[in-house]
Amino acid sequence: MTSLEQEFIRKIEKHKGIIFKISKMYMSEKDDRDDLFQEITFQLWKAYSNFRGESEFSTWLYRIALNTAIIFLKNQKRRSFIGNEDFSNHAIAHEDYDDGKEERMAEMYKAIHLLNPIDKAFIFYYLEDFSGKQIAEQMGISEGNVRVKMNRAKNKLKDILNQHTINQH
Repeated sequence: MTSLEQEFIRKIEKHKGIIFKISKMYMSEKDDRDDLFQEITFQLWKAYSNFRGESEFSTWLYRIALNTAIIFLKNQKRRSFIGNEDFSNHAIAHEDYDDGKEERMAEMYKAIHLLNPIDKAFIFYYLEDFSGKQIAEQMGISEGNVRVKMNRAKNKLKDILNQHTINQH
């Protein structure tokens, strides 16, 4: 194994939580999440020789991982010819969340799955506590546009969660 491969593996190991979260946000089924995780890792490896260190590795990883997830989702929808899927019967594992919040997290992920790919990216950045400036740099848009799109994405997510709560009662 070359030193480049070892360096890449070390960095991926350190940041695999990011890839896991993105895979979980974009895919509801475990097999699909695993496939997306693998595809993101593959795309990162393909692009790694072009990583010049001008930004943090994690910043570079976020951009590639989110772009890969969006493309992967679009390709999967084309293959399946399925529109909005009912996720109510899907079990979503929460390996990272063993603190009693699993049920709320499962509901949130179900709601996130109903968002469009771009809104999912904004919600991901929000949940990862990125600043408006960081999001603007990642998405290639102005900070003002980030605020508008972030508010819209959060409102859509709230509406979905509220609708689900109303339907349960």
